[in-house]
Amino acid sequence: MFLDTVYNKVDSKGRVSLPADYRSIVKELNSEIVCYRSLSAPCIEGCVEDLLEKLAAEIETSTDFFSQTQDDLTNLIFGDAKRFSFDSTGRIVLSEKLLKYANITDTAVFVGKGRKFQIWNPVNWEAEEARIRAEVLKNRPVLNSAKAGENK
Repeated sequence: MFLDTVYNKVDSKGRVSLPADYRSIVKELNSEIVCYRSLSAPCIEGCVEDLLEKLAAEIETSTDFFSQTQDDLTNLIFGDAKRFSFDSTGRIVLSEKLLKYANITDTAVFVGKGRKFQIWNPVNWEAEEARIRAEVLKNRPVLNSAKAGENK
């Protein structure tokens, strides 16, 4: 699982070190990182290729194969996605398109989200993290597994 929040420098060529734990996951799964522009936030989404294959299958089974909805989703996600391998020092080279979309210049924030991760501009991430924290603490969702534990 992709965990933690890690701040890493981005050089003038768009190179940034993938957090060591993330590299270990990719190596262990014998996979590559896939990144694309998030559909829900001004950041970059990343995952291993297997997760994107599962997403493709889900889109195909939950939408009409010839529908505009399926076309739109697949164009936005898969048409935008790019595979990244890391160099001997653990760096990936993010495209100008991705960096511009997420407004990332000299520092990137990697945010673990379990099976995927996000890459943010630090200022945008800190604002988003504050918003999320306030919302979750205000509403305190109860997970199904937590409810099950109460019944024992």
